[in-house]
Amino acid sequence: MEGANDSASKGACHCGGCGADNNGSFLNPTPMLDQLESGPWPSFVSGFKETAERTKKPMLRGVLDQLEYSYNTRMGYWKGGLVTVDGYGAGIITRYSMIKDKFPEAAEFHTMRIQPAPGLHYNTTMLRELCDIWEKHGSGIITLHGQTGDIMLQGIEQDKVQECFDELNQKGWDLGGAGAGMRTGVSCIGPGRCENACYDNLKLHLVALKHFIGQVHRPEWNYKLKFKFSGCPNDCTNSIMRSDLAVIGTWKDAIQIDREEVKNWIAAQGMDALVNNVITRCPTKAITLNDGEMEISSRDCVRCMHCLNAMPKALSPGREKGIALLMGGKNTLKVGVNMGSLIIPFMKMEDEEDYEAFLEKIEDIIDWWDDAGLDHERIGETIERVGLQQFLEGVGLEYDINQITRPRDNPYFKAKY
Repeated sequence: MEGANDSASKGACHCGGCGADNNGSFLNPTPMLDQLESGPWPSFVSGFKETAERTKKPMLRGVLDQLEYSYNTRMGYWKGGLVTVDGYGAGIITRYSMIKDKFPEAAEFHTMRIQPAPGLHYNTTMLRELCDIWEKHGSGIITLHGQTGDIMLQGIEQDKVQECFDELNQKGWDLGGAGAGMRTGVSCIGPGRCENACYDNLKLHLVALKHFIGQVHRPEWNYKLKFKFSGCPNDCTNSIMRSDLAVIGTWKDAIQIDREEVKNWIAAQGMDALVNNVITRCPTKAITLNDGEMEISSRDCVRCMHCLNAMPKALSPGREKGIALLMGGKNTLKVGVNMGSLIIPFMKMEDEEDYEAFLEKIEDIIDWWDDAGLDHERIGETIERVGLQQFLEGVGLEYDINQITRPRDNPYFKAKY
């Protein structure tokens, strides 16, 4: 089989022998990938093709050709390696082609993980500078955002990585986490825009990032560890399913009820809407009507947020606000999908002392995991293996009968009762 450069110049497909002609296009025919552009949903193939035709970067053509070949042979042909920048041991995901003789244009396609600001706050100047630097050195393909929260700059060759990083770093950007260390944290918009935020998750995110920045850049643990910061129990970062350390805003006292706004809501929506769309949908039957007045039992409330989302002006979180810490959320690895287990039900998070107490407890947790965990074992898997009681004793936390190993095995399965 001819190499990609030769076949491209002759206008022939090298996806597996279809013999199609590219009709003068920069790209080679990819009949298998073309099928992914059909249907009602956006396709990554269309984005790849558009960027490749616009930038005329051979790397993108080669990647599409190799992917077409993979679909025909039903095998993947990327392998890992080690690509770093000076002073860093993480932040770049390596991709070397195992069939570079067939597709030399796709010999390397490394990904640079770029760390976003808490709450994903950007301005247009920052984003334009980022795009210009990336198109100069890399493929121009960007993913906003990866599963961990990073800006994923996809497609660069090893000999261009250092220069690209230097320019990005001069503009204030930094690499994110990768490997067996602290991964890039992510936070929702929090108090920047949301009235339900129960703590300043943007500030706590920044404090935690600065504290663990060494472990982000230079991995030193058993395996990866992920932080996610959600301002309220709506959990807009999906931290309970996707992070080892889920920091979720909550409150300790009763939901605040604005009686006048309740009346306004009923006047606009109707009493039937209050009963059918709010009261009967409370999972623990914590909401009742008493002589026409709405009452919420704090003891039964599980902070599901449905009533607050349905009646945002009438209801708001309690006054005694703070965080809850859940641990062990992750996708399939050794013991399957886990959701986070509630470890600390409430901590105040208002001043520097609270931040220091939080970081000290996280350090205790990491030290325990570093000693008790096995290689390539997430902290939730370690707890699963040794037991929740041993973990709580090891990190100096009290436990009670209400704690369980995990609330549900699989977040993709919803039981009907």
